[in-house]
Amino acid sequence: MAEASTEYLKLFVAETSWYNEIVLGTIVPLPGDAWRRLPHFFQSWLRNYLGGTVVYFLSGFLWCLVIYYWKRNVYVPKDAIPTNHAMYLQIIVAMKAMPWYSALPSISEYMIESGWTRCFATIGEVGWSMYFVYLAVYLVLVEFGIYWMHRELHDIKPLYKWLHATHHIYNKQNTLSPFAGLAFHPLDGILQAVPHVIALFIIPCHFTTHVAALFCEAVWTANIHDCIHGKVWPVMGAGYHTIHHTTYRHNYGHYTVWMDWMFGTLRDPEEDEHPKKS
Repeated sequence: MAEASTEYLKLFVAETSWYNEIVLGTIVPLPGDAWRRLPHFFQSWLRNYLGGTVVYFLSGFLWCLVIYYWKRNVYVPKDAIPTNHAMYLQIIVAMKAMPWYSALPSISEYMIESGWTRCFATIGEVGWSMYFVYLAVYLVLVEFGIYWMHRELHDIKPLYKWLHATHHIYNKQNTLSPFAGLAFHPLDGILQAVPHVIALFIIPCHFTTHVAALFCEAVWTANIHDCIHGKVWPVMGAGYHTIHHTTYRHNYGHYTVWMDWMFGTLRDPEEDEHPKKS
């Protein structure tokens, strides 16, 4: 049984090695195959760092190109467009944190490869029906965890002062941009992503899906900081998150409005735009 288990865990190592080959073999500016001499964990960290950086800049630049230049004054009024200097400062904060952010997926991969979690390697092991059941439960756990982590980063004053306040200096439309999405104190950003890892110990999760979900975070956070209200219920889009940055007491959720609705912290941007007459 131990031998079989060891053989099974090699599937995870083989998958992360394949990711390392794709990313590091393509974009690492080291002579020859120098990166291959790094221990496997540090190969994975370097891949996550470079991959995260590419996703951050690609999503940020494309988003800004569309909403600030190609569709200028269509989605965002001219006086609400952040300055290039403001976006530059957000990039600096995010890039200082990126090496630390990259440690979390690297550690989660190490725990998965070591057999400490409930991850499975292929969808065929559980079938498509159970895959979607597990995925739904995983996303609910992540949403619940991020909601409460985010809320406590506001409610516990030392955490807000020393960690989360770094992100909340962006508190007006003309200071928010897609690049603000990862502009956190490093520990703050890690804490808000930790529910993705905790869920692996609670519910079976497809390994590739977990890796993809972590990298989708970079794209999603760019989206919810662009100040454009997409009006797609129950998605916790930028309209809701912009309110969070201006009131500090509402809309702590991440993907959906459900946690804020359940715990009494939801504030709808539609009601702000069209207040009810008494």
